[in-house]
Amino acid sequence: MQKFTILTGLVAPLDRSNVDTDAIIPKQFLKSIHRSGFGPNLFDEWRYLDHGEPGQDCFNRPLNTDFILNLPRYQGAEILLARRNFGCGSSREHAPWALLDYGFRAIIAPSFADIFYNNCFKNGILPIILDENQLDSLFKAVEFTPDYKLTIDLEAQTITTPTEDVFTFSVDDFRKHCLINGLDDIEITLQYTDEIVAYEQRRKQTEPWIFNK
Repeated sequence: MQKFTILTGLVAPLDRSNVDTDAIIPKQFLKSIHRSGFGPNLFDEWRYLDHGEPGQDCFNRPLNTDFILNLPRYQGAEILLARRNFGCGSSREHAPWALLDYGFRAIIAPSFADIFYNNCFKNGILPIILDENQLDSLFKAVEFTPDYKLTIDLEAQTITTPTEDVFTFSVDDFRKHCLINGLDDIEITLQYTDEIVAYEQRRKQTEPWIFNK
């Protein structure tokens, strides 16, 4: 998993509440269990004017030119501003896969659906909770400031604006450690390889019948 330490990135504002995971990545794209390749279909029903299907070439599909991510000024955004209850709906892990594959490394919102929030950390995305007033100020700044960027320092747990305003945020210590060091669940388990091998060796001595084929 890619490490997250300090990110200075372009901000895109998605001014909608209750964005569910089917909007983030529609159900027809869940057939694949590979973690990559979902970026072109992020917010598929909002980004395009036609119906998307797995394996479809998105390059020549008709775009919804009113959708925020299709505006030229937000191309290459790495930080997404959102409203309350982002990531609600089904628990599909494809939602953070699609966001990450598109290029988003952080999402800032006043609240997240619990399972989506947990899945973000497991896939290298930092979900940050700020209160409504702080989000309002950021949405306004993004609207009126082209090429608006924020700097997120995970170690310091701060967000710094171009005008040097600083917001602080909370994050669980273990999740913070995993993101800073780029550790997903498998990589955390592999840190205990020696102990796991030693345990298996002991079991072979004490309960050898378990290992008989």
